[in-house]
Amino acid sequence: MPTIPIPSSPEHARRPAPEPARLPATSAGVRVRRADTTDLDALVAMEQRSFSSDLLSRTQYRRHLDSDSALVLVASDGHQHVLGAAVLFFRKGSGVARLYSLATLPEARGRGIAAALLEAAVAAARRRGCRALRLEVRTGNAAAIGLYERRGFRRTGHQPGYYEDGEDAWRYEKPLD
Repeated sequence: MPTIPIPSSPEHARRPAPEPARLPATSAGVRVRRADTTDLDALVAMEQRSFSSDLLSRTQYRRHLDSDSALVLVASDGHQHVLGAAVLFFRKGSGVARLYSLATLPEARGRGIAAALLEAAVAAARRRGCRALRLEVRTGNAAAIGLYERRGFRRTGHQPGYYEDGEDAWRYEKPLD
């Protein structure tokens, strides 16, 4: 898969872990591709460093990597380090894909990794013939909400107590037609 240009933007729907120092902003050398089993250790490590709740387990990632109804994408640098990941679900007979997870390593935030992953997720859903892409995002995650809205997602609903710590979620959808 070719390298995707990375516009600047933050990321994700679940509760972010505290942020360490940021890396310099750059778009050079970042590639989005389908994850495989060789990425499993990096995906689990990134999950643990990126979030403090609602984490995907090793077993869940393994199942998603092997599933025809899921797609795991990773953003990596020229050294093959995983900088971020997206997990999409596709339900048989449905024209709607679901962006289940979008995560970026804390030190890679602000480099447009999430925007590149989101762009790749939209493209993958279109390739599968989906008419829309849906997601949930924490009501307090202004960075992720801004990213989704800038990329054409519109708020469609509210889900009280959606996350394991009790925080509410907004539901968003982007038409893909």
